Amino acid sequence: MDTMSSEKIVTDPCAHAAAEIYKLLIGSVVPRPIAFVSTISAEGIPNLAPFSFFNVICANPPVVSFASGFRTPEKDTLANVRANSEFVVNIVTEEIAEQMNLCSGDYEAGVDEFKVSGLTPAPSDLIRPSRVAESPMNMECKVLQILDISTRPMGGSLIIGEVVRFHVKRAMMHDFRIDPDELRAIGRMGGSEYTRTRDRFEMLRPRVQSV
Repeated sequence: MDTMSSEKIVTDPCAHAAAEIYKLLIGSVVPRPIAFVSTISAEGIPNLAPFSFFNVICANPPVVSFASGFRTPEKDTLANVRANSEFVVNIVTEEIAEQMNLCSGDYEAGVDEFKVSGLTPAPSDLIRPSRVAESPMNMECKVLQILDISTRPMGGSLIIGEVVRFHVKRAMMHDFRIDPDELRAIGRMGGSEYTRTRDRFEMLRPRVQSV
């Protein structure tokens, strides 16, 4: 049930369809980074799919996570990480945005999205899934945990993985800092919208004197 509080609408998520709450979430948690995840099936078939529920968890050890939406049958990416406990996160840039979008289609199981998109598979060092050669930054990951949060409509599973190898374009990294102008990453907004990361501003963290 919705109520009016001052100038805001107060919404109870239990009183609305999951699809409506989903729109609230993806319209407000923006911009979201995109994990372009490459995996391989138990039969050796490559898979490549984008996920915008993606972030860093910690740095020691380096751990990232992404969420896969629930559906039946299970999404290929989730089925593959369950089977092999490995995946690669390829950072999406302006240059490969269109190819990434091609990989977001609901293709039949067994379709190789590397072939669909025309992107080039490159061998990883420590795991079986290939990297996307056109992405300037790839993270080889081994699964630490899969949390099945909900099997309701619009539910999902959280995949947590330790980064065991970074591949970074040489011109993009200086003293382990990534040059955003070289990276030219894109982010996900609500609906069908994306955003570039060119418009930025800087704020220094305050130095607090301990008492």
